[in-house]
Amino acid sequence: MNISEYEILTVLAEELNMRKAAAQLYVTQSALSQRLQAIEASWNVKIFIRSQRGLLLTPEGEKIVQLAKEIVQKTNKVKEEIEQLAGQISGTLTLAVVSIVAQHWLPAVLKTFMILYPNVNVSLTTGWTSEVLSGMYENRFQLGIVRGKPNWSGIATRLFTDQLYLVDQEIQSLEQLPHTDRPFIQFKSDSTYSLHIQQWWHEQFQALPPRTVIVDQIETCKQLAYHGVGYAILPEIALDDREQHLVHMIALKDKHGERMTRDTWLISSEAAWQLPQVQAFQKVLQNFVS
Repeated sequence: MNISEYEILTVLAEELNMRKAAAQLYVTQSALSQRLQAIEASWNVKIFIRSQRGLLLTPEGEKIVQLAKEIVQKTNKVKEEIEQLAGQISGTLTLAVVSIVAQHWLPAVLKTFMILYPNVNVSLTTGWTSEVLSGMYENRFQLGIVRGKPNWSGIATRLFTDQLYLVDQEIQSLEQLPHTDRPFIQFKSDSTYSLHIQQWWHEQFQALPPRTVIVDQIETCKQLAYHGVGYAILPEIALDDREQHLVHMIALKDKHGERMTRDTWLISSEAAWQLPQVQAFQKVLQNFVS
């Protein structure tokens, strides 16, 4: 049944009179009678018993009318909410964001967005770039934020670029690296980032560092470096300005003398980009990127 048929049952149950119900619904009695017969045929039960004094609900009819009343009430409530939200941004924003960006850059963006658009529900998933891309290809998210140049056929917008630094308590120049016995602390990451660092090592020293410590999280890597366990190569986004006095920071450069950097990208499909909540989030992002 459609909503108009549920409304017919609701009015009939309230009036228990064909003439009064027809007048309230702005139809003729014969037209209303035909509609009721069609509804009863669709349920294959008698909903009302007709008599000279009016209508009587059957036991089956009571259950059907109760359902009709609930559907009409819920429909009217949703209509009211839609009218109240006219001109406002609502719905759900689904985001997949690489963990490092979610930890260090996204909180301020989300706070601003949720203040400006309180009627939008935000669903956030974090992970590595490969995981974000996989979810985007499976159409599980409206927006993705990834690191490195993404292999993405939809809309891709570069948000910002951050510098890579060698961070250590003792090492003050890259010339000291071939002579140190301090371990190189690495964090697990997508293969593109690891390959980026390995290429830099080979360009500079034609060999990989002799001692390494591998950890799961970039934050663990940073804290070990800050506490003097060894040296690490970290992106600028992960470095807290309040803690940088604890270590020496050396900007990495490639073989051409250009600074080593890492890009962060916003990706979306053409269809998702048209959603009002997605456009609103993109608008907020503009205040946080250069």
